[in-house]
Amino acid sequence: MNDIASNWMARIFDPAWLMGPIFDKELRVSSRRRRNYVLRFAYVSLFTLLLALMWVDVVAYSASSVYMSSRMAMAGLSVITFIVWFQFLTAQVIAIVMLSTSISDEIYNRTLGVLMTTPIGSTQIVLGKLFSKLLQVVLLLAISLPLLAIVRVFGGVPWGHLVCSLCVTLTTVIFIGSLSLFFSIFTRRAYVVIIVTILTLAFLFALLPLLVAFLAYYPTQPSPKFVDMLSYVNPYFIMAIESGALFAAAPPGVGNWPIHCVVMLGASALLLLLATIVVRKVALRQATGQTGLWRARGKGKAQSDSDAGGSVRRVVGPPVLWKERRMPVLGRRKIVAVIGILLLVGTLFLTYQLCAMLGALESRDTQTGYVIIFTGIGMLFTVIVPATCITSERESRAWPLLLTTTVSDWEILGSKFLGAVYRCLPAWALLFGHVTVFAIAGMIHPVALLQLGILVAWIVIFLSGTGLYFSTRFRHTTTAVIANMALAAGLWAIFPLLLGLILAVAKAGDGLLELYVDTNPFVHAGVIAAATSNQGRLAAYSWMQGGITDLAGATGWIVLTFIIYVALAVVFLLIARLRLRLNPF
Repeated sequence: MNDIASNWMARIFDPAWLMGPIFDKELRVSSRRRRNYVLRFAYVSLFTLLLALMWVDVVAYSASSVYMSSRMAMAGLSVITFIVWFQFLTAQVIAIVMLSTSISDEIYNRTLGVLMTTPIGSTQIVLGKLFSKLLQVVLLLAISLPLLAIVRVFGGVPWGHLVCSLCVTLTTVIFIGSLSLFFSIFTRRAYVVIIVTILTLAFLFALLPLLVAFLAYYPTQPSPKFVDMLSYVNPYFIMAIESGALFAAAPPGVGNWPIHCVVMLGASALLLLLATIVVRKVALRQATGQTGLWRARGKGKAQSDSDAGGSVRRVVGPPVLWKERRMPVLGRRKIVAVIGILLLVGTLFLTYQLCAMLGALESRDTQTGYVIIFTGIGMLFTVIVPATCITSERESRAWPLLLTTTVSDWEILGSKFLGAVYRCLPAWALLFGHVTVFAIAGMIHPVALLQLGILVAWIVIFLSGTGLYFSTRFRHTTTAVIANMALAAGLWAIFPLLLGLILAVAKAGDGLLELYVDTNPFVHAGVIAAATSNQGRLAAYSWMQGGITDLAGATGWIVLTFIIYVALAVVFLLIARLRLRLNPF
């Protein structure tokens, strides 16, 4: 009797029973995947390189020892801030991608119903999936802990800031991972989960607070009470407050961040509870012989079409391209997609109304902000969608069957490329719709449509080419998406930062850096918007390199950038063609 009671008490106080054997199985699988070790190596390498360059830039070794000693505290502040923000943002991206297929893989492989015939419950399935993936993220965060402790020796960084940043990062990653896991129940496509999760985060933590502030406090400034409430629910806001307090030598916000962490954990628990309920329903459907939630609906629709005596759809044109174009752009739940689009358009018109109330709708800065945001949304889709074209078929075991047909390699690759472009184009409707409407209203010069069209063309071509290459290079959709996102971030964010730090350390000119930065798509979008949003008149084009201010010169530079990136896309497509039949399984 005593043994039974002791075992029961040990089980209660042991958190492992919540995650069960799913957690152990996922850890064993993760330890055998090479991509996790590559991810850690890339994380540490990038982390070390950026940190070394920043340290050399802040601390001048050619100066006197007194000056170097005085700079140590500032170097410590800069390094700590960089480490905190680097791991805060990077961990979120990794968590979103790693959990994008956590539940959908079990549903698609029809193993979820089998799990329900075992003593494993839906709670153990959800928590086991979540924490097994998040453990990989925690390992990345743990890499920086010794360095944080060492750098703190230089002074200027209180322990409270380190504890705050670590707790906020962990709770934010748990919430975002829970959100990605929840969305993965409803679709088997990883890119849909990633896009929906990122857009949901943008709405919750950026657009919604902005709208509430405008509606509640216009035309005055937001009250301190609203700012305090925002710090309780917005991790990005509280991280910005803590970083500002660190450089201002102010004490950290001890009263806010613990409450914020509790709120984020509570929101994560609510999401996990909903996910547990839905997973149980889906698992019971599979255990009783039905398919998963989203597969069951698709099968029911097909069955109803068959019963109604619908004609067989004939393949017209290249079969792979026909199949790619038949894939629903809005997903199978068209009603939900339409409702989401209507909400998005309604929110967009609300922002227009608020800007008009403030008299800022005709401002050049406002128009530039809209163009850059819409460019970012379009690039988000374009980075993710092409990287899933081949890996999704490889994961569904359909790729070897396609390679055994008489369809040529170039026809397969070309059809996949055109299909990826076809599914990416609707994401750019916000950008061109905005520019077209305001060009008709006389606020934007019509030449912006031509220049932005060239910009969008090379973005779509380049990212589709790199996405197809990574889709042939890797077996899993998650790895291919991470690689394409890492390439885009490296080309247009990390490499310019590295180049700037190297040139600063070498005390060289900034001509090369300015030339490279002018090939950045966000710089292109900003320069074009700023030059054409002058009450319908053209202003000077303000490139980083200078010297190109007229319309002809700016258009020539945009076309030259188009040629360079299209040539790079062709190179990636040629390599993808060589790898098309390698490792088909």
